[in-house]
Amino acid sequence: MQTLDQATIKSTAHRTLDIEIEALQALRAGINGDFCAVVETIFHSKGRVVVTGIGKSAIVAQKIAATFNSTGTPALFMHAADAIHGDLGMIQSDDVVICLSKSGDTAEIKVLVPLVKNLGNPVVGMVANPDSWLGRQATHVLHTPVSQEADPNNLAPTASTTAQMAMGDALAISLLALKGFSPGDFAQFHPGGTLGKQLYLRVCDLYPHNERPSVQPETGIHDVILEMTSKRLGCAVVLDLYNKVEGIITDGDLRRMLERLHGQDFSKLKAKDIMTAGPKLIDQNELAVRALEIMRANSITQLIVVENEQYAGIVHLHDLIREGLV
Repeated sequence: MQTLDQATIKSTAHRTLDIEIEALQALRAGINGDFCAVVETIFHSKGRVVVTGIGKSAIVAQKIAATFNSTGTPALFMHAADAIHGDLGMIQSDDVVICLSKSGDTAEIKVLVPLVKNLGNPVVGMVANPDSWLGRQATHVLHTPVSQEADPNNLAPTASTTAQMAMGDALAISLLALKGFSPGDFAQFHPGGTLGKQLYLRVCDLYPHNERPSVQPETGIHDVILEMTSKRLGCAVVLDLYNKVEGIITDGDLRRMLERLHGQDFSKLKAKDIMTAGPKLIDQNELAVRALEIMRANSITQLIVVENEQYAGIVHLHDLIREGLV
């Protein structure tokens, strides 16, 4: 088997990334009044953003439309070739159309743009060359300057598509900020998978399925162990007469007690003698991911859940694992 030259591989990868970084730096330097005008146009529009392109630009356009949708700006993708064969009907009167084209002189774009303008919709041209046909015809221009592509032949869309993708992200996030789009809003559009659960799953969705182990401060050690064993959560919460938390006894507390006594009689001990006072608590309305953060920060596997400062139950690390948050 031929041995590949790792130095050459790394050098090629570095060169690729350097060229794309250069494109992003040029893009950043070019954020100007035209960019702000596009953001304002979309922000005040009562319609959607229709993103279109051909070839690799069409693939980037799909991603940009998806990012708009997930961050609160209604959008759809329209392939430029299909648009001139019937899909133009997707465009509604209040929509803003963004056309992606590196050269700005693509044949399909030259057919499409006059048709869109005849409908009365604003056209945003995302182009590497603002003096191209699309740059001259567009209502607004988003300049994505690219001095060269990353491939040795300067042909494959690489740096140019990177710049287009980043410009789309900049638009979407600028609009998100203007709209005050919150994590709660984001959760509405991402209810599935781990990301969605991080944003909407709360402690109250988890702990009611668990047992509720509890003892009083004067409970004997024998009954404490029985309570912990029967409830199978590796702990027992020590409560006062008003159902408020005084402490917690965990498996670790029991082990430390046995080590400390070195075989001495512990049958007379009470819960208050071995409990950990001031344990970590979490309100039932907190996000489940917050419970995970507290557990990780304190190297613990369970949290006491409270409702209006009253003991409500236990959320365990296993609950978070089962929901895919770990």
